[in-house]
Order: sequence, then structure tokens, then C-alpha cells
Amino acid sequence: MASAKIESILIEQPLPIRNQVYKHLRDQILNRTIEPSSRLVEAQIAKNIGTSRTPVREALHLLEKDGFIESVPRVGYFVKKLAPDELDEIFEIRLINEKLACRWAIERMDDTGRRALEKNIAKTEAALQKGSPHLFLKYDEEFHEILVKATGSKHLIEICQQLRRLMLRYRSKSIKTELSVRSGLKGHTHILECLKNKDLAGLESELVAHLNFARTDIREHVFQSSHISAK
Repeated sequence: MASAKIESILIEQPLPIRNQVYKHLRDQILNRTIEPSSRLVEAQIAKNIGTSRTPVREALHLLEKDGFIESVPRVGYFVKKLAPDELDEIFEIRLINEKLACRWAIERMDDTGRRALEKNIAKTEAALQKGSPHLFLKYDEEFHEILVKATGSKHLIEICQQLRRLMLRYRSKSIKTELSVRSGLKGHTHILECLKNKDLAGLESELVAHLNFARTDIREHVFQSSHISAK
């Protein structure tokens, strides 16, 4: 099996080298420069980017933890394939945890948090007006990060961050159209209104609708287009 072709990278400071290698490899996986099922060879990556094997090894461990690659004993690392069953599992776990986050956030979020969500929505709208719907991926992650951080729970924050990282491989391939982004933005707007009104039932309902739309959108753009059957 052929090994993945890794593009070169200029290592900069002050970010730890392993973080730069992690981001470089992650971005190539997300934009499919490195295809699913490709093998990642530690020594080859280190040679291509001009660094020692230690930060590459550490970056590969992080990528495995975040669900981008998987380790095959005595063979090495491979980029994980996208799978409908995994997608459903991630969404179900994420839904449970973010509903808890909503219950806590509606009690604990202050004006600073609400203003941060308003600014996030404004940035998304500005990106659409400039013809840059792809930026929604970044702003969507930021929106949910603000929501979860309002809970003040370190453990819940870590769990939700991990789930969003697992989701990133799927979501990055479904944000293709302005319609998808506008639907996602509409969900964010409704969630913010419920937070402002301290409407817990409405907040949970809007969160469920928002995440279910994202799951349907991913299935339509990722699995149907690649002829992968979904349940």
C-alpha cells in the first residue's frame, strides 16, 4: 500500500513544533490532500517537513485522539474513513452533552457571553455577504464553544470540545452551499433568542433541530455524493 504524499511545511516559532505538525496534517486531511485510508509514515513526514521524529510522533498521537487517524498494530497510522454509523454515534453523544450545557448555560451565561454570541452571528452574516460561506465552519465551532464555556464546567467543556473535533472531519465536507450556512445561522439565532428569554424548553428544542439539520446536511453532502449508504 502506497504511503501518503505529505506536502512540505515551514516550521515557525513560538508554537510548539508538534502543534504545527498537527495542524498541517489535520488541514491536509480535511481538504483531502491526504485521502482517507492513506498511510502516514512517521519517518517520511519528519523528512518532508524538516524536523525530528519526536514532534511528528506526538502530532500523530493527537490526530489519533481527535479521530482523524487510526493505528493498526505492526503496520502504522492510516487516515480514517468517514462512516455513517460513527457520524450517528457522535451526534447522539453530542446531543446529550450539549443539552446539559444548555441547561447550565441558561442559568450561568452573563451579558458578556450573550454579546459574544451576538458578535459571532454578526461575523457569520458578514462572511455570507462577502461570499465566504466556508468561514461558517470556524464560526459554528466558536458559537458552540461560547455556549459550552458559559457552563463553567471544565469536564463538560473538554467532552464537548472532543466531540466537535471528531465532528470536524464530517462537517468540513458538508459546508458547501450558502443555503446550508443560512440554515445553520438561523439555528444559532434562535438559540441565542432562547438564551436571552431564559426559555429552556425552547432552547433544547432549537438545539435538537440545529444538530439534526447538521446531521442531515452531512449525510446529503458526504455520504450520498460518495455513494456510501446510510441508515
